[in-house]
This record gives sequence, structure tokens and C-alpha cells, in this order.
Amino acid sequence: GLGLMGHGIAQTAAEKGFEVVAVESEQRFLDAGMHRIQQSMQKLSAKAVSKGKITEAEGEAHVEAALSRVRPMLDREALGGCDVVIEAVIEDLALKKPLYEDIGRAVSDTCIIASNTSSLSIAKMATFCGRPKQMVGLHFFNPVQLMQLVEVVRTEETDPALFSSAISFARALGKTPIDCIDTEGFVVNRLLVPYLTEAIGLVDRGVASAADVDTAMRLGAGHPMGPVQLADYIGLDTIHNILSGWSIEFPDNPAFRVPASLKAKVEVGQLGRKTGEGYYKWDGDKLAA
Repeated sequence: GLGLMGHGIAQTAAEKGFEVVAVESEQRFLDAGMHRIQQSMQKLSAKAVSKGKITEAEGEAHVEAALSRVRPMLDREALGGCDVVIEAVIEDLALKKPLYEDIGRAVSDTCIIASNTSSLSIAKMATFCGRPKQMVGLHFFNPVQLMQLVEVVRTEETDPALFSSAISFARALGKTPIDCIDTEGFVVNRLLVPYLTEAIGLVDRGVASAADVDTAMRLGAGHPMGPVQLADYIGLDTIHNILSGWSIEFPDNPAFRVPASLKAKVEVGQLGRKTGEGYYKWDGDKLAA
């Protein structure tokens, strides 16, 4: 997949010198993904030039070399020669199942099979591909090109040597990996999503306004962005989808309940930054004046 996360992973790997096979389901998605990679590379290169880190010629050469290492493909069989395969399609197990079945048939016995999922069970996807010892999570953060953390996730069946290789791969991408087991939300989202929804719950219960909740956490806890604004920034649909999955799987956990206002906003398409309105009004990536 070459969407929001997939194109960033492909770009990062190519810029670190890896040969990349970029696979999409349709030509239009493949073209769009390659365009995003090129635009992102050029933007980061131009920024480095403006700061005097590299010359314009060096920047152009870097972009050209990195792009040459990305091979766009529609055929999943092209994954057969890969040492690492990272799935980065939308968070829908019904969509992922046939993809993993194809991956399981295509790859070698030594290939690391990884999902970039932020909340779904790695073990469940391991059953789809039929190669549970080779399955890990490699959860990158958006934007992949800039964010340093990667959650490297193991199941009870993951081969320890292969898991160690996955950790080494994350480091080779210039990232800082953490080792965690296959549990709902891993580390970051297991802490972050309940925090965001508890903040929304405070607003729903009339404890304080969204703006005051955010001000409290910025000035009182030193957070760079308040939780309600951050939920808007991430995407209310994303938060809702994660919570909905957890609430079905763990119905007795109160931390996984979907706040009423969150559900209502998603139902009417007020998804936050991406639609221009959520709990706040947005002008692009910034709050509207």
C-alpha cells in the first residue's frame, strides 16, 4: 500500500539505501503513491538545501538516486524476492485477509512479514498468511519520514531471531525501535487513545470546554498540543475506528467506550483537521482563526 503511511515507509527505506518493491492494487493508487513519494523527497531536499546542509545539486542527485530504488508494481508475486514485506493498507481485516494469503504464498521462509497496523491483532494476521513464526508488527508513526519511533511487535509464535532482525531493520531506517508484545494498541495507542477519549468525555460531561481542557494539559502538563485538538488533528474517524474495534473485543473495559459526541461527529462527517471541522474549525493543518 502507498497511502499515507505506506508511501512514507517506502520513501524512508529508499532514502536509506534499500531496494523497494512498492505494490498497490490499482494503477491509479500506484501513480498517486509514487507522486507523493517524489513530492515528499523534493520537499525535504529543498528544506535541507535552504538550511545549507547540502547543495542544490546534491539534493537533486539524492532524490534521483532514492527514486531509482523504488520499483512500482501491481503484481503481488513481485514480493517473492523481498527480505521484508510491510503491509500498510487500511485497518480492515476483511481486506487484509486475502492480501496476507497472497503474501504467505509469495514470500520465502526467511522473509520478515510485518504489519503497520496501529491497533489490530498481529497474531490474527499471522493466521491469514500461514507463517506465524515470520509475522511481526512494525508500527511507524505519521509522518514516517520525520517521526523516530517504531513499535516492533512480537506474538507468542514469532521467531526470536527474525524478531531481532526486525529490530535491526528499524534501526537501519534511522528509527528508534521499542520491543512490545501483541496487545491492543501496543504501547502508544493503548495510552494515547483512552487519554484522548477521557478528555472528550470531560467535555461531554460539561466539566470544561474543549479549549479549556486543552489549555489545562498544555500549561499544566507541558504537552505541546491539548488532547481534544490532538484528536481532531489525528482524525476523529481514526480514533472512533480504533475504539470501536476495542469495545467489541473488550466490552467490559470502560476505557474503550466511545464518547457520545465522538460518535455523533463521525456520523455527520465532522472528522477534524481532514474535513475542516471536528471539535474545532481548521484551516489546513492549523486551527482556524
